[in-house]
Amino acid sequence: MNRFLKAVCTVTGSVFLMSLIVPLNTLVPVTSANAQDAARSPIADIVEAWRASPHADRSSEAFTHWNEDGEIPGSCATCHSSIGAEDYLNGPMSTPGVIDHPVPLGTTVGCVVCHQSSAETLASVPFPSGVAVDTLGDGAVCAVCHQGRASSDRVNTATLDIEDDAVSADLGFINIHYAAAAASLMGGEARGGYQYEGKTYKGKFAHVPNLATCTDCHNPHTLEVAQESCATCHQNISEFTDIRMSPIDFDGDGDTKEGIANPIATMHEKLDVAIRAYAADVTGTAIVYHSGSFPYFFTDSDGDGAASGEEAIYPNRYQTWTPRLLRAAYNYQVIAKDKAIYTHNPHYALQLLYDSLENLSERVDVDMSGLLRP
Repeated sequence: MNRFLKAVCTVTGSVFLMSLIVPLNTLVPVTSANAQDAARSPIADIVEAWRASPHADRSSEAFTHWNEDGEIPGSCATCHSSIGAEDYLNGPMSTPGVIDHPVPLGTTVGCVVCHQSSAETLASVPFPSGVAVDTLGDGAVCAVCHQGRASSDRVNTATLDIEDDAVSADLGFINIHYAAAAASLMGGEARGGYQYEGKTYKGKFAHVPNLATCTDCHNPHTLEVAQESCATCHQNISEFTDIRMSPIDFDGDGDTKEGIANPIATMHEKLDVAIRAYAADVTGTAIVYHSGSFPYFFTDSDGDGAASGEEAIYPNRYQTWTPRLLRAAYNYQVIAKDKAIYTHNPHYALQLLYDSLENLSERVDVDMSGLLRP
């Protein structure tokens, strides 16, 4: 049994408590990576750090959503159970993030997911676009789940042969899914956002060498980011959103010292306004967004621009899609669901927003004055 995991189980009292519901003979010998991890911090501290993280929160929607179903489907199990993750990492990984069978309820993202040989030696990760990325380093196993569930390619397939402004009953909202940080990080290489024809897009966000992978910035057990590692270069910051390197005024407000998160937020708000204007003027059906209710875009029945509790329900989901509207809404969600895209790949985010606004401006009035594309 892996000495790191054996020590963890000794502290926790059981393998099940740590979501390690796997045959013990599948656990691998200790490697230098996890031996160093154990040496750096007492096992008890590591366990407590993990227990306090979202990966261990048994009560969260991420691990309880399927309780009434009695099992987790293979399309979700890879990222929402230790069993599914292990099966995926030890399988052919032929369909990104998907295994071909359901798994039992009751596990979280336990130690075995990252501390097994298939995870520690993982070099190439398939993304929803079909691209396999081999430049993720120690963050490869993180990218297995934090890559989203859709891509520019899927949107193009859905809208193929439909005129840009034609309402089609065959179209429905396509959701990137939440926390798609790896897709943001890889930018145009992974095609996580909708990339408009004829445009070029930033690839992998290049940071400084010692802060280039997921685990360089995020504690692998607590998942938290150490602000002091950023403050070495980005001095006098109180929040991550204060960080900015570019002197370009992307949103045209005259402030080039504000954090890069601000122009991203400004253009995101503009996109919301433009999406609602297009829906009202072109499709004839008002649209409204609600971040916490699937499938996120709904018919704005009262036209007040806000999603009430009665509106943000599945039967009232928006169904008057055109390809142009779907592309813009998809990018709106890409930015909304990666809360730290301003860190993961800020210029890619700004490109997606600018291009979505520019495309909508072909049919509705969008004030593009002052906006600059990276």
